[in-house]
Amino acid sequence: MNNNSSNHDCSSNSNSTSSLVNSNSAGGRVADRRDLGSHFLGLARLGAAWAPGPVDEAEESPTELNTINSSGGFLVVSTDKLSVKYTGVNLHGHDVGVVQGNRPAPVRRFAYYFEIYVKDAGVKGQIGIGFTSENFKMRRQPGWEPNSCGYHGDDGFLYRGQGKGEPFGPTYTSGDKVGAGINYATQEFFFTKNNTVVGTVYKDMKGPLFPTVSVHSQNEEIDVNFGQKPFAFDIKAYEVQERMRQQATIEKISLPPNISYGIVRSYLLHYGYEDTLSSFDMASKSTIPPISLDQENGFDEQEILYALNQRKTLRQLIQNGEIDAAFSKLRDWYPQVIQDEKSATCFLLHCQKFIELVRVGALEEAIKYGRVELSRFFDMASFKDLVQDCVSLMAYEYPKESFAGYLLEESQREVVADTVNAMILATNPSAKDFQGCLHSYLERLLRQLTACCLERRSLNGDQGEAFHLHRVLHNSNTRC
Repeated sequence: MNNNSSNHDCSSNSNSTSSLVNSNSAGGRVADRRDLGSHFLGLARLGAAWAPGPVDEAEESPTELNTINSSGGFLVVSTDKLSVKYTGVNLHGHDVGVVQGNRPAPVRRFAYYFEIYVKDAGVKGQIGIGFTSENFKMRRQPGWEPNSCGYHGDDGFLYRGQGKGEPFGPTYTSGDKVGAGINYATQEFFFTKNNTVVGTVYKDMKGPLFPTVSVHSQNEEIDVNFGQKPFAFDIKAYEVQERMRQQATIEKISLPPNISYGIVRSYLLHYGYEDTLSSFDMASKSTIPPISLDQENGFDEQEILYALNQRKTLRQLIQNGEIDAAFSKLRDWYPQVIQDEKSATCFLLHCQKFIELVRVGALEEAIKYGRVELSRFFDMASFKDLVQDCVSLMAYEYPKESFAGYLLEESQREVVADTVNAMILATNPSAKDFQGCLHSYLERLLRQLTACCLERRSLNGDQGEAFHLHRVLHNSNTRC
């Protein structure tokens, strides 16, 4: 590779009068163009910290019963705080033995679930399981008071905030395993008996909810399982089934057959994948009816058709690490893109040239190149951290394994290629919106998907799984 800096001059060019700027709006349009470069500079930095988002945010779950906040003399809790027995003989409505979990149900997940095992149904089997609020009256059955919901064993009724229940499921007694859960995706409570879902009901309660159990007749005794041992009910299979059910609902939505074709095609156009686009069009010719993207889907195909062949060539050069050739083509075709030698675009190209020299072990050339081209950016606050990462590659015998190894990934070449692609699109005199040069229609759709999922979660009180687009795209069983 030639490291002669004269081949990469980003200085002003007298032929740049065909640039974006005109006499009426030069300041604003130049500023917009710089913003495009700054956007990709931010993406280049993200490489240092990029990792797929965690599946679930860290959150503590209930682990035992809360013996401090319980109905006291009407029940006995074992020393392991996982078993409850009713010892009283009084059966008045305020003589219930009630106890909550030591923490509220976690909310940053698809579903929460816990179970009880009925060791002894006692005299009347008046056992309850459900969820209650923090200020629940601890001498009443769950479901008998506002902000509570409970499934009762003696009658199989479901109680939701009042003393009158509604038919819900079978009764349960000694030897049965009964569970209660919250499906945050559908905002529903669900209850189980012996491995089977009994039923669901809309969760109209807000705020922290505590898993709660109750006993109300002599010798009733239950064990509580907060997940310290395997559940009788397969909660993982339930989650998979629920995700599939949601996906089936989505797939029932009718869309014109050429919608996905148009979105994929616009992506290939936006990023200059001309050869792939030709193959895609050829393969689709016999299966997809003709489509006018402008009329059918609101796409402006003319904008993203702009300079397609030249954008393709530059992308290939950058992805192949041929930065000298990319500079040469830019100087001939679009000098306005590199006329500002201290722009983010020039900076990223120079960084990539330095990185390519390190990649092939040409360390002496890299040092010379860095002294000439990178040194001018070292004292500029917006570039300093990335310059330091680039220079740090020189200090390691195996630079790819270092903290700055992300710079040697193919994704870093992609960032630089995307920068140049966007800057060329921005030279189109017909460009209506420079921000449209940053993202393809497909990416804008995914951004909208993200915004909608986050908004829906917000409307649910920030309950449910945190949304991670990476997880959605790489796990076919996962949906927002």
